[in-house]
Amino acid sequence: MSEQLVYAMEVILNGLMAGVLYALVALGFVLIFKASGIFNYAQGVMALFAAMTLVGIMNGQVPFSHLINAIFGSHITQFGWQVPAVIAILLTMAVMVLLAWCVQQFVMRHLVNQEPIILFMATIGLAYFLEGVADLMWGSEIKSLDVGLPQGINLWIDETTLNIFGYGFFIDNLDIVATIVAALLVIALVAFSQYTKQGRAMRAVADDHQAALSVGISLNFIWVMVWSVAGFVALVAGIMWGTKSGVQFSLSLIALKALPVLMLGGFTSIPGAIVGGLIIGVGEKLFEFAIGPLVGGATENWFAYVLALIFLVFRPQGLFGEKIIERV
Repeated sequence: MSEQLVYAMEVILNGLMAGVLYALVALGFVLIFKASGIFNYAQGVMALFAAMTLVGIMNGQVPFSHLINAIFGSHITQFGWQVPAVIAILLTMAVMVLLAWCVQQFVMRHLVNQEPIILFMATIGLAYFLEGVADLMWGSEIKSLDVGLPQGINLWIDETTLNIFGYGFFIDNLDIVATIVAALLVIALVAFSQYTKQGRAMRAVADDHQAALSVGISLNFIWVMVWSVAGFVALVAGIMWGTKSGVQFSLSLIALKALPVLMLGGFTSIPGAIVGGLIIGVGEKLFEFAIGPLVGGATENWFAYVLALIFLVFRPQGLFGEKIIERV
């Protein structure tokens, strides 16, 4: 087997792993869009907020310590204890549920039956608000996140591929964990959406707010539930990306890479988010491997958006999205 083919196989595997991380963020977009017809611009910031809250709780950091110290002239920064990762994750999940309730109570319930562009602008405002609150609560410095997930090269894969191909594949243990977690999330979310009463109610709300209200479906409950689940997905994505590259404000920009994933997979398809993520992950890695050296590299920065543009021209609903027909 040629050396170039072996390298390409390693690139494909790493692309699949990267694609799963993209898909984790895209899942949050799909959930909220399916339930309310809202494109949630704040999903990437929710991942940042969840990751920063998790780190703050684990380290025993005092929320809003910078603001408290500036007002009262104190020097409080830490409670003086460390919180185990499992308990910190559970507490962060509670914070995300509280955030979902606040979004519903103070934003969404005032915008029932409004135009999609108004709802979209509301999520842009929510994104900047959450980013500012995260800065005030936990500070803007880069933070490391360690919840006990395995990291570094997988030695078994390295040794096995070395024996078979004469070249060891570098596959990160964290990417393997992310793949397993994403697969379990997709199975759970598909089952929830298709086979539970709440999942069917969620789809009804997405189709028509007023019709859903007329048959006794509570918009308040559905939206709090959906934003809570999206918050949980954001927490998982924040843990994976934060562990991989540190918790910093650039983490919110992962939402931008999720946009091509949604355009490929479809805004209304949970499995489509995963398939789109895998296509983007593998495509950008292979394109960089094959074409990058010929054009000066850095093709990973724009390949996904060019591919998404092609899909918008020829198949705007994506691979798995529902084709929308409007009669006028």
